[in-house]
Amino acid sequence: MTNYADKAVLFDMDGLMLDTERIYVRVWQEAARDLGYDLGDELFVSFVGLSVVESERRLARTAGDGFSIPAFRARWEELWRRYLDRDGIAVKPGLPPLLDWLDAAGAPRAVVTSTEAREAADTLQRAGLAVRFQTVVSGDQVANGKPAPDIFLLGAQRLGVKAGRCIALEDSEAGVRAAHAAGMRVIMVPDLKPPSPEVRDLATAVVPTLHEALPLVQAWLRHGNGAA
Repeated sequence: MTNYADKAVLFDMDGLMLDTERIYVRVWQEAARDLGYDLGDELFVSFVGLSVVESERRLARTAGDGFSIPAFRARWEELWRRYLDRDGIAVKPGLPPLLDWLDAAGAPRAVVTSTEAREAADTLQRAGLAVRFQTVVSGDQVANGKPAPDIFLLGAQRLGVKAGRCIALEDSEAGVRAAHAAGMRVIMVPDLKPPSPEVRDLATAVVPTLHEALPLVQAWLRHGNGAA
């Protein structure tokens, strides 16, 4: 098989590789209720793809002055660990064959996630994915989170590949915007929210699962020039 070391594939984590966004919905809503606030589905979906800090900031603005973000974070993190200890983490359909093919192809890859480093490392370890990537870039390692391009640019830099020679896989609108702004092609696999027409136009393709993403990644690695 041809070696594709001069190109790279960048993966979002939650909602793209791992079926964790639904867990976050559950634990964030329960934690908010424990503090006397009803966090609706629509508000939570607006947080998808953003960093925890930015999501909590937006929640605080909506919930009002009496809502304690430190207490909220302590509670949702407790619920999150309890849930994962009990039920584990499921990978998204199509991820194993995609990673297996990239292993055989020798294509560099990175995780670029808005999740903070400590939590991202634990999540990837629990899912058995920590060893499948050369590097992990987290939301607390860049000045500006998604939809800014910083996290994707840092991922490309760490892999030693030009941003224009990278393809990104994302489930969120914020992630698609970030990857596109970094000058990368981006394949969107929506999770909780379908893309708006504007975001759909930014994506190279929108597919239902990573099964359908695999032949697109293969074709790009074999024939694409890398330009977004």
